[in-house]
Amino acid sequence: MSGGLLVAGTSSDAGKSVLVAGLCRWLARQGVRVAPFKAQNMSNNSVVTMEGGEIGRAQALQAAAAGLVPSVRFNPVLLKPGGDRTSQVVLLGKAVGHTSALSYRDRKPELFETVLATLEGLRAEYDVVVCEGAGSPTEINLRRDDIANMGLARAANLPVLVVGDIDRGGVFAHLYGTVALLSPADQALVSGFVINKFRGDPALLKPGLDQINQLTGRPVLGVLPWNVDLWLDAEDSLSYTADGVVGRPKPPVGEQWLRVAVIRLPRISNGTDVEALACEPGVSVRFVTEPSRLADADLIVIPGSKATVNDLEWLRHNGLADAIGKHAERGLPVIGICGGFQMLGTKITDSYESGAGTVTGLGLLDVEFEFQPDKILRRPDGFVFGKAATGYEIHHGTVVDQPGNGLVTLPDGQAEGVLEGAIAGTHWHGLLENDEPRREILNWAAAHSNRAHFKAAGNTSFAQAREAQLDLLADLVAEHLDTDMLRQLLAEGAPAGLPVLPPGAS
Repeated sequence: MSGGLLVAGTSSDAGKSVLVAGLCRWLARQGVRVAPFKAQNMSNNSVVTMEGGEIGRAQALQAAAAGLVPSVRFNPVLLKPGGDRTSQVVLLGKAVGHTSALSYRDRKPELFETVLATLEGLRAEYDVVVCEGAGSPTEINLRRDDIANMGLARAANLPVLVVGDIDRGGVFAHLYGTVALLSPADQALVSGFVINKFRGDPALLKPGLDQINQLTGRPVLGVLPWNVDLWLDAEDSLSYTADGVVGRPKPPVGEQWLRVAVIRLPRISNGTDVEALACEPGVSVRFVTEPSRLADADLIVIPGSKATVNDLEWLRHNGLADAIGKHAERGLPVIGICGGFQMLGTKITDSYESGAGTVTGLGLLDVEFEFQPDKILRRPDGFVFGKAATGYEIHHGTVVDQPGNGLVTLPDGQAEGVLEGAIAGTHWHGLLENDEPRREILNWAAAHSNRAHFKAAGNTSFAQAREAQLDLLADLVAEHLDTDMLRQLLAEGAPAGLPVLPPGAS
C-alpha cells in the first residue's frame, strides 16, 4: 500500500487528530510504513522530540500510533498563541519569532516551501503519510494563503476526507457546506465523509447518510461511535472545560478519594500533564476557573502557561490567587508545572514573553525566575522521591538561584524544581506520566491533605492506557469505516468526475 491522505474537519475538535491516530495505528498493524503529518498546528500543547525540537502533542501521539519516535518533520510549523492576536512561530522545532495574524500571511510562502519539502521527504521514506488539516478547510477568508488544508491537498494532490462531529448538531449541513463553499478545484479532491461521536441506533441515521451521498456525490465512509474511553491527549485547549471531570474516575483502592483541582488558565499550556493523574483509581481531577471550586480541593495544580505573567494577573483579578494562598495557609498541597511553577515563586523578571519587567509572584516558594530570549528545549531524566523519572522542558523562564531542596534530583546530584513542605514546583512536563514518581506525588499530596485513607494504586500504567486508546482507535477504524475504500483512496487518489456543488467559490 502506498499514497497519502488529508483528514480535514468541519471545525476544530471535530475528530481530525484522533482519526489520524486511528488510521496510523490501523495501517501500522498491517505492516504498512506510515507517518503522520500536520503542516501547520496552532496549539500550546507540545512535546520535545529526540532532535531537541518542539511539535504539537497530537503529532507525537500520532507518531506513537505509527510506532515512530516523534520528529519535527511530522509538524513543521507550530503556532503557539501567547495573546489574542500574536503567536510564537516554531519552524522545524525551533522558535523563529512572533507574528500577528496579519503579518503571518507575509511569512506563509516561505513556510509553505518548507512544508512541501518536508512532506515530499516523508512520502519518499514511508509507504503512506496521513496528513491532518487545521480547523476547517473552508475558511474562505484564509484560503488564498492556506498551507494546512486545501492548499496542501492541491499542492500534493491528496484525496481529502472531511470529518464532522454529530454531537455538536447540524452535521449534515456542516458536511454539505464545507464542500459547497470550496472552489471547483478544491472540491475535486474532497472524496468522502466520516461522521464522528455518534450515539444511538445507526438505522436512524442511515436515511441522512444516503441523502448526503445523493446531494454531494460523495459517500460517508463510516460513522464512528461515541466512546467514553477516548479522552487522553486532548489536542485543543478548549477541550478543558471548567468544572468537568477529566477522564473516567475509577473507585478508590483505599477508603478515600483525592480531589484535584487544576487551574484552567486562559493561556494554558500542556494541560494534558494532569491526564495521568486522572488515570489513577480514586483520583478525581477537575479543571476550575473560579475560587469556590477550590473550597473542597485536596490538591491544587497550576499547569503550564504560554503567557505566564498575564495568567498570573488573571489569577489575581478573579480571586484565584487569594484562594490558592488560603489553601496553602491551611497546609494543603499545591504543585506548579512550568509556568505554574514560575507563578509560585517570589518574583518573575520577564522582558521577553510579556515585556512586563519584574512582577511579584504568589510567594509560595522561595525562588525567583528570569526569562531568557532563547527557549529551553530538552528531555532530562532524574529521580523524584527516589524513583526514576523522565520529562521534557519547554520554557523561557529560568531559576535565578536554584534551591537545594528540589522536587527532582538530577543524575549529577543537582536539584530541579522546588519542594518546600506541601508546595512543589517543576519545569518538567510529562513528569506525572512516570508511574512510580506519580504514585509518590499522590502519596505526598494525600499526606498533606489529611487524606490518610487514600491509597495510590500500585498497578496503573499510563503508557499502557495510552497504547490501549490507540488500539481502540484502530479497532474503531477497522470496524466502522469502509477500509476497502480507504485503501483505494490511498492507492489511487481522489476519484475522477466528482460533482461540483454550488456556489463553488472561486
